[in-house]
Parts: sequence; C-alpha cells; structure tokens
Amino acid sequence: MIQASDLRKSYGRKEVLRGLSLEARPGEITMLVGENGAGKSTTMKLLAGLAAPDGGSASIAGHDLVQSKLRAQQALSYLPQNPDFHPRLTCSGVLGFYLRLRGLQKARMERALEQVGLTSFGRERVGTLSGGMRQRLGIALLLLPDTPVLLLDEPGLSLDPGWRQRLQEILQEEAARGKTILMATHLIAEWNGVAQRCLLCHQGRIERELDPSDLLNDFSDLGASNQRSKFSYEHRHGLRLSA
Repeated sequence: MIQASDLRKSYGRKEVLRGLSLEARPGEITMLVGENGAGKSTTMKLLAGLAAPDGGSASIAGHDLVQSKLRAQQALSYLPQNPDFHPRLTCSGVLGFYLRLRGLQKARMERALEQVGLTSFGRERVGTLSGGMRQRLGIALLLLPDTPVLLLDEPGLSLDPGWRQRLQEILQEEAARGKTILMATHLIAEWNGVAQRCLLCHQGRIERELDPSDLLNDFSDLGASNQRSKFSYEHRHGLRLSA
C-alpha cells in the first residue's frame, strides 16, 4: 500500500506539489500520468524517500516516510527515469553490489537477469550496452529484492516495443502476486488497458481518476482546445505528453 496526503514540495520559489494526495493498493498497477512539469517525478522521489516533503505525509506498506524512513525504504524498490551505472562495472557487478546491500542470495541476481533477458550479459561492462539494455538492467535491479512495493518513473522510454510489452507483462505478474505498483509515464497509448487505476496529475495535484481502459478518450478534457488537439495527436501515436 502507498498512501500520500497533502504532499507539498517547492524548489526555491517554484511550487511543484500543491497538496497532492493519492493511494495505490496491493495487487494493482496504478499509473500516474500528466504533462511535463505536473509533479510526477517529484512525487516519485518523495515516495522513494529521496527527497523530503515541505508538508503533508506519506507511507509505504504502513511505514511513515519521515518517522520510519528506513523501514519504508526497505519495503520498496525504485526505478528512476534515467538509471545511471558506472560504465566500467559489469551487469553482475552492479546487481551484486545491491545484492550484498540487501543481504540477498545469489539466486536472486540470476533470476533478475533471466527476467530481463540479460543472463548471457552478466560479464558485459555497462558502458558497452545499448540504452535499452541499460534500462533492462535497471528493471533487473528493481526486481532484485522482491519488495512489496514497486515505484517506476518512465520505465519504458528507452525500451523497444517488444520489451515495453514484456515490461507490462512483468508488472502484471508482480501485481498478481499482491504487490503495490505505482508507475509514472508519458506513453499513454502504449499503457492503455494495462493498469487497474490511472491518476491524472495536473499542476502539482491529483486532478481526477481516468478510465485505464480508455485513456485516449478520457484524457481529452485537459487544457485549452489547442492543447487537447496536441494531446490527442500524441496519444494516437504513442508519443510523450508535453506541456
């Protein structure tokens, strides 16, 4: 379970979150969508414990992110928008470091590499991998600890269509096992019908809930008419939403 209430966050004079509240439940994929600058990535960073809110509260699996930060972080696994690994480390070296950090058995690493199709690339240096393969390594790292909560920020941007579909299947499998999954994305068309819930983030708040099986039509009310036309075009073509 993920719960957030009245989250507020500013960077200098720029107010990014303005009282955002949301809930993501076990056994479900919850999507967070919205234009650039809506506050999606900031929300994900706050929920991952990588930044502190200026106001409001949030909890992960029942653990308050301020009062019980370590317990909350132990219950989650987070994939940032642009996972960055040292180019001289091997795939196994990256996963092995976090394996030891989490106190996990080596079998977990082998399983994670298998899930993302990188079993034969364990000894390859990260610097030799394509962008899509580095993203798959990030997904392997996300799956490594088998936590009850998964947070993903734009996980499909560097993946080809086949691996985006495979990622969807993996997340549906993880949700079926009872995990709570919250994912932020711009790729509305490609995630249509995948999630159980979809929340529209707009100007630092959750504006409303969208129909996850009919996102292309249900998103049509945002902004002025020229924005609606632009969004509709981008939706049809699976492009990123933009402000």
